[in-house]
Amino acid sequence: MRKIVLRVILLALFITLFEGVSLFAQSTTRQFEESEYYYLSYPIEKIYAHRLGFMIVYRRASNRLSRTYVPHEWFNSIGSESKGDIIYLSSGREWPSIVVYYRNGEFSHVRLKVRRDRSHETWGIFPLTADVDDYFKDLEEVKLEY
Repeated sequence: MRKIVLRVILLALFITLFEGVSLFAQSTTRQFEESEYYYLSYPIEKIYAHRLGFMIVYRRASNRLSRTYVPHEWFNSIGSESKGDIIYLSSGREWPSIVVYYRNGEFSHVRLKVRRDRSHETWGIFPLTADVDDYFKDLEEVKLEY
């Protein structure tokens, strides 16, 4: 008789716990579905520092390389004027990446996760003869290829 009562109690506890986890999972999922933001994240193959900004070579979903340009002025602004963040990674397993955020389908801001150490293999140097100034002029958004 005791074994039956013990099994019924354990079954009731299991059902209660299972229902609680299900309700928590539904409320968490609902928050993400209603967000007005979404993002695209790509690993950085090379990032080149230029006096006007960064040229970023990234690996697309099709495993092909593409490049984009991000001006320095986006990172120097304060508050709502800022269109960019730089997060410096220390040594570890996380690979540098570019993350572009969109709000209601329109460009919001960009976040670069790069190695602090400029001798890391993802940092590159522009040749002195490179003429890329025009790519940094009048940029309003980061354009990524899928």
